[in-house]
Amino acid sequence: MTSSKQALAHPASSAEAAPGSQPGAARGAQGRGTPPEGKSPWRSRLYRWDMKASPYVFIAPFFVIFGAFSLIPLMYTAWYSLHDVQLSSLDTQTWAGLDNYQNLLSSDFFWNALKNTFTIGVISTVPQLMAAIGLAHLLNYRLRGSTVWRVVMLTPYATSVAAATLVFTLLYSWDGGMINWLLDFIGIDPINWRESDWGSQFAVSSIVIWRWTGYNALIYLAAMQAIPADLYESAALDGANRWQQFIHVTVPQLRPTILFTVVVSTIGATQLFGEPLLFGGVSGSKGGSEHQYQTLGLYMYDQGWIIGNLGKASAIAWSMFLILLIIAAINLLVTRRLRKSQ
Repeated sequence: MTSSKQALAHPASSAEAAPGSQPGAARGAQGRGTPPEGKSPWRSRLYRWDMKASPYVFIAPFFVIFGAFSLIPLMYTAWYSLHDVQLSSLDTQTWAGLDNYQNLLSSDFFWNALKNTFTIGVISTVPQLMAAIGLAHLLNYRLRGSTVWRVVMLTPYATSVAAATLVFTLLYSWDGGMINWLLDFIGIDPINWRESDWGSQFAVSSIVIWRWTGYNALIYLAAMQAIPADLYESAALDGANRWQQFIHVTVPQLRPTILFTVVVSTIGATQLFGEPLLFGGVSGSKGGSEHQYQTLGLYMYDQGWIIGNLGKASAIAWSMFLILLIIAAINLLVTRRLRKSQ
């Protein structure tokens, strides 16, 4: 009895442990991420440093590239916007303060470019997103060759801006263009798309619509496929047809995605540059003979690289950046209100 009580009172040592048990189990297993025992102090410190610093080393290339090609140019542009700098004499800089920004606010060309950017953005964004929702709704049903149709939707996005704009320039040509031929066929006088105000803006917007509708349609399609099928079944039991299901089930569930595409499309419209530049040909940087479709991107390019006033061009760039910040703030407010309403 005494020996059995002593055995219960004193646990077995590691040498007397049962067969198959790991040595040192009584002391507790080592946690993950801790240096192995028996190592020298400097190796233990090296091990701990490796565990803490490795994630930062892996993501460091992104921050290096971002700083070299985004952050430093952004700060340098801000410095240029406060100086009188000419492209022909970069070494000669004169402090101008906020004069470049004051000149923008008093310039009719700046307000004209801002107005054109807004109108082209509305003309291109609203039909684009409406068509994208419709196409996504059709692709959401079980169609034959659905994968092929999805690839077709993405083809315009993969097409280069230069190639797409060249084709549309030929379509909208004053002499021999297919668009004017169709208008003449139905009894409407041909339109000089490059010289008219609304005609040129509609032509540029059609290029944007063609390139980005399929891309947004795939985004909406992914969001539609994430909607629970129970909602559609409940709506069908209540007697709702497909159109009513689309209005009362699909669209409300797509509100966050719609808001996201609206913001992204608005940012893209603010930075619109390639399509109007190539569409205008020789007068592309001017946005037409009367600046009728000159966007903020074209105005910045014209001031910086054609006229050579880098200070004013930098001020335009920062004005565009401030506009994007305002758009982001509006997006944040709308998103918070949608979350509260839900």
